[in-house]
Amino acid sequence: MSDACCGPSPAATGAEIAEPDQGPARLWQVRELRCAAAAAILLAIAWALGRAGSEPASTTLELAAVVVAASTFAPAALRNLRHRRVGVGTLMTIAAIGASALGQYPEAAMLGILFSIAEGLEHYAVTRTRHGLRALLSLVPPTATVLRDGHESSVTPDELALGDRMLLRPGERAATDGVIRSGRTSLDLSAITGESVPVEAGPGDDVHAGAINGGGAIEVEVTARASDSSLARIVHIVEEAQERKGAGQRLADRVAKPMVPAIMALAALVAVAGSLLGDPTLWIERALVVLVAASPCALAIAVPLTVVAAVGAASRHGALIKGGAALEELGRIQVVALDKTGTLTRNTPRVVATVTASGATEADVLTLAASLESRSEHPLAQAILAAPTRPVTPAGHVTAVPGHGLTGTLDGVPLRLGKPSWIDPGPLAGEVARLQDAGATVVVVERDGTVAGAIAVRDEPRPEAAEAVERLRGLGVDVAMLTGDNERTAHALASAAGITTVHAELLPEDKANLLPALARGRKVAMVGDGINDAPALATADVGIAMGAMGTDVAIETADIALMGEDLRHLPQVLAHSRRARRIMVQNIGFSLAIITVLIPLAAAGVLGLATVVFVHEFAEVLVIANAIRAARATTLPALTAAPAAAGPVHVSLAPAGRVLGDACCDDDAPPPAR
Repeated sequence: MSDACCGPSPAATGAEIAEPDQGPARLWQVRELRCAAAAAILLAIAWALGRAGSEPASTTLELAAVVVAASTFAPAALRNLRHRRVGVGTLMTIAAIGASALGQYPEAAMLGILFSIAEGLEHYAVTRTRHGLRALLSLVPPTATVLRDGHESSVTPDELALGDRMLLRPGERAATDGVIRSGRTSLDLSAITGESVPVEAGPGDDVHAGAINGGGAIEVEVTARASDSSLARIVHIVEEAQERKGAGQRLADRVAKPMVPAIMALAALVAVAGSLLGDPTLWIERALVVLVAASPCALAIAVPLTVVAAVGAASRHGALIKGGAALEELGRIQVVALDKTGTLTRNTPRVVATVTASGATEADVLTLAASLESRSEHPLAQAILAAPTRPVTPAGHVTAVPGHGLTGTLDGVPLRLGKPSWIDPGPLAGEVARLQDAGATVVVVERDGTVAGAIAVRDEPRPEAAEAVERLRGLGVDVAMLTGDNERTAHALASAAGITTVHAELLPEDKANLLPALARGRKVAMVGDGINDAPALATADVGIAMGAMGTDVAIETADIALMGEDLRHLPQVLAHSRRARRIMVQNIGFSLAIITVLIPLAAAGVLGLATVVFVHEFAEVLVIANAIRAARATTLPALTAAPAAAGPVHVSLAPAGRVLGDACCDDDAPPPAR
């Protein structure tokens, strides 16, 4: 926290601010801890020499212990002071110098040793949590087999170029993103999405970096460089998100930032006022004790470390949380609104029935519908396009009527396709109602002002939807379904999922407008596909994109992105966020309580410098230990977590925007020199 409080010095070198993944991998490699151990050994030898009567040698070693222990924070504090920036390290440096000036060398050495231990443990904790995130990159294999000029060759992931053909044999991992061009297989995406069920894939299907080929050999065309793959993007986005501040961290900022100068003023007041009333040496000593007692060390790290740990843990369980603000808001959610298509359903609709009016055949109706849908991006379009058995001519002048359907012309004849509420099904009304009661979505096809037929499309509900809804209710969360589909279809699917609150036939803006009424003053989350439900996702307190793996728009715009397709990720990440928020509150409360108790005891002379230092730094260790509890997340049955063990990283990745700073005055720090 010495450097961290105010950020690195502008003169810092690249080596001094190494990226988190380059930090100490073992506890004994932490510089602060090694210095603390060396200083402790010197202090122990000095004590033994003092007991033996060798005072000069004892004093010399005590001073050496002070210098060694303070070397972890004093130089950075002095550099920051030159740039008019003060922090916790500044307070500790003043206290160490003051104690030494008063001849209290053992106390000054103990201050440096304990503060260095706390700093080292903080550094190690942050590095470990970030190592866990970077462990995802170890899923990339050291080499990839490519087909160039008809020959196989082995290259490193960074040597892969766009358009290369990767050859993936059974059991091999993909080195980057691509599209299958030859062969069929099953892909294991468990390390990325958190879902253990393999996904069947064939020509035209996407392959993501880190996916394991579980079937036959396939040829994959590279569509992204290894450093820009979906896996690398996840790591980069989460590293940046870990720095985004939520209300808890802003609270810590508001409290801790002005505390440092206020503490210095308080210590000066105690020293001056006490000296006028009594022994100056006694009151200067008490002022130093107050200086240490009031240092906001634990408060400064209470929230940032919790956020780093919690966001990193969520990413290894298939959820991207976009920083502290999203984490805290998610921990407060009491109402969840679920979109139907792609969220409660598999998002693989298919035509289940076609009914025709007199004068039209089933092939006519399907062809007319496909001619309009050929340029549409609606989820139902692919199902209708796959149904015709004869060639389809795209319609002209196709116009989408949001929330209703499509209009266009074919050979000069006007066509319409849309909801039964927009196009009157006429003689097919009975059949349309029957199909809707069966849970299908029905669109009516009209040619030249006359109904030609109706097509029933059904998107099967996710098998885990009912369990996910039950788990959400177990967390005390109210669940509602919002959909643009008709009432009959919506209620049929909601009943199967165990949802009682249903709002159907909604336009995109209707969903956004309905959220405040659903919330009734509570925090509400909207779960959708990240694109079609953009207004509702933006209006909700937390927008959650479902099945966002490889979807740039969803990952970039949503507050939370669930990488997999299993809806049970939702209650899992909700429970995780609630636990992380509880840890934040515990840390903030404990940190403030320690300061509140220690200051009057220090000013009254009840506690000496060594005791205050020990209590203060022990409290910080407790806060660090509590914060890293957020790195543990409970995995639900049928879901999985990314491998915990980090192997060598075989792909380059741009560094995150900055390393973890401190709450005291990091905002005022200039950007570090690279």
